Amino acid sequence: MSKSGSALRFLIFSTIGFFMFFIPINVKGSSSIPIDHIVTWIRQNLAKPALIYALIVTTIGAIMPWINGTYKKSKVDFVFSIFKIAGIIIALIVYFKAGPKWMMDPNVGPFLLNKLVVPVGLIVPIGSVFLAFLVGYGLMEFVGTFLRPVMRILFKTPGRSAIDAVASFVGSYSIALLITNKVFKEGKYTIKEAAIIATGFSTVSATFMIIVAKTLKLMDMWNTFFWVTFIVTFLVTAITARIWPLSKKQDEYVGTPNPEKEVSGNLLAIAWEEALKSASEAPNILENIVKNLKDGFKMATSILPTIMSVGFLGLILAMYTPIFDVIGWIFYPFTLILRLPQPFLAAKACAVEIAEMFLPAMLAVEAPLITKFVVGVVSISSILFFSASIPCILSTEIPLNLTEILTIWLERTILSIIFAAIIAMILL
Repeated sequence: MSKSGSALRFLIFSTIGFFMFFIPINVKGSSSIPIDHIVTWIRQNLAKPALIYALIVTTIGAIMPWINGTYKKSKVDFVFSIFKIAGIIIALIVYFKAGPKWMMDPNVGPFLLNKLVVPVGLIVPIGSVFLAFLVGYGLMEFVGTFLRPVMRILFKTPGRSAIDAVASFVGSYSIALLITNKVFKEGKYTIKEAAIIATGFSTVSATFMIIVAKTLKLMDMWNTFFWVTFIVTFLVTAITARIWPLSKKQDEYVGTPNPEKEVSGNLLAIAWEEALKSASEAPNILENIVKNLKDGFKMATSILPTIMSVGFLGLILAMYTPIFDVIGWIFYPFTLILRLPQPFLAAKACAVEIAEMFLPAMLAVEAPLITKFVVGVVSISSILFFSASIPCILSTEIPLNLTEILTIWLERTILSIIFAAIIAMILL
C-alpha cells in the first residue's frame, strides 16, 4: 500500500473511531456518544428481541466451557464454569418471573437482566465493531509512541507497554491480558513489568465504562468521566508499581531475555511512521470489523452469565448480609475525611467492586452527583474483581498469587478514592 493510502486509512478510520467513542451528539434532547445512541435506539425499539438475544448469548456463554472443555483448565475455570450455568438458570427464572419475591425485587434480578445484561450484551459487540476503527489503523501506535519516553519513568515498564496500556484501556482487558502473557513468555517483559501491566492497565474497556456511566446517569459528562478515570487509573498504577507487593517482584525475564531498544529522534516523525506502518499492515476494514465483532460476541458470551451469577451473588450479599458493610469500614475513614456525601454508602459501594465491577454503580445510582462520580471512577480504576479480571490474571503464567492480587486491589481502591474525590471536588 502506498504511503498516501496508509495515511488516508490512518486519518479517516481513526477519526471515525474517535468520533464514535468520544464526541457527544444530541439526539432528541439526549446528549451522548454515538455508540450509546445506537444501543439506546435498539433497546427502545427492539426491546423484546434484544432481551431474547441477551438470553441466547447468556445461554451460549454458560454451555460453551462444557462443550470446548475449558472447564478442565484449572480449578478457577471449573468454579467459574459452574457460576456460568447458575447465571443462565437465574436469567431464565427472572425472565419467566418464576423466582421468589426477594429475587424478583426490581433492584435485584430484573435490574441485572434488563439494566446490565441486555445493554452489555449489545454494547460489547457493537463497541467492538467501532474499536476496529479506533485501535486497528494506527491511532494506538501513534499515541503509544508519545507515551514511550514516560513509561519507564512513571510505571517502571518498557516503552513497548505504552501501546499495551492504551489498547487495554479502550479495548478488552481479557485480550490485553493474553497479549501481556504472550509478550511476557517471549522474554519482552520481566516478571515485575508483567505484574505491573496486568494489575495496572488491564481495566474494563471504554464500552464497559459507558454502561457504568449510563447506570449512574453520568453520560451528560461522559468525556469528563472517561478522562478522569484514565488519569486516576494510570496515576494509581504509578504508585502501586513502587510499593509492596509489586515493588518486590523479581525484575527477571522468563526464557530468553528480549529487552527493547531505545527510541530516539523526532518523536512526531516516529509516531507518524509507526501509525502508517500499522495502517498499511492492517486488514481491510470489512475483515477487521468481522474479526472484532466475533471477538466482541465471544467476550459477551463469557461476561453475561458471569454478571448474572457473580453479580447476583454480590448484590444479594450486599443487600442482605453485612459482609460488604464490614469491608466498607476499611474505606470509610477515607470517604469521611474527603467529605464525600453519604460516605458510608460510598465506602460500601467501593468494597463491593471486588465481587463484580458493575455492582458499585448499582448501589450508588441514587447517591449525590459527587459520590456517584467517585464510585464510578473507583469501580474502573480498581481493576481487580472476582467475576472476570482476577480469574483471567490467575490463568496467565505471570507469577501473581491471590494474596498479592487482593493486596493490590486494596491499595488501588484506597488510592482511587483519594484521587477521584479530590478531582471530583475541583471539577463538579
